[in-house]
Amino acid sequence: MSSVKTYLAHGFDEAIIGMECMGEIPRVVYSTKLMIHILINRDGMTEDEAIEFLDFNVIGSYLGEGTPLYVNEMTAEDIRNYEFD
Repeated sequence: MSSVKTYLAHGFDEAIIGMECMGEIPRVVYSTKLMIHILINRDGMTEDEAIEFLDFNVIGSYLGEGTPLYVNEMTAEDIRNYEFD
């Protein structure tokens, strides 16, 4: 049995939108939009502060195979118009 675990992002349960189960270790999937709203409403951050906080302290943290996935929810139209680097 593997000792790798699935991790949660502390304080963001309301932003969970599902699980990714393609790999050996399931990963929790979060909506970044909902996470931003949590930081604005719960912690009184501005939108820019919330985005910076998430990028630096949450999304940028790699915990191994069980690290959560953070999704920018987009429509099909958004994706068609998205400019990939």
